[in-house]
Amino acid sequence: MWFQKELRLPAVKRGFHLITDLLESQLPELEDIKTGLAHIFIKHTSASLTISENADPTVRQDFESHFNRMVPENASYYRHTSEGPDDMPAHLKAAILGTSVTIPITNGRFNLGTWQGVYLCEHRNHASKRWVVVTLQGE
Repeated sequence: MWFQKELRLPAVKRGFHLITDLLESQLPELEDIKTGLAHIFIKHTSASLTISENADPTVRQDFESHFNRMVPENASYYRHTSEGPDDMPAHLKAAILGTSVTIPITNGRFNLGTWQGVYLCEHRNHASKRWVVVTLQGE
């Protein structure tokens, strides 16, 4: 079985946001898969997806702090500056973190570790809603 669906994620402030429950709630098709894979792809160049700690919110704050230091705004060597000081850093952060995650599906649910969750990593100060494409395969 193959299934593909585009989901519109709500607009969120800059930072790292857990979206695991949101994804599962919008994918009733998961229930039909005993064993399979979910591939989740974000259709943007200034936001990304990753999997990390889902329990302690300070982890998400630390992610934001770390990436802001690692990829600062207003670096003198940036040439792509016409869309604001957060745009080029957003592209770099998205390239580092990546545009997709793949998750095993077992008995109709994402088979993540106890403390794992899917993050929407929003790197722009004033972003709009984001689109993801979810492809499910399995039996």
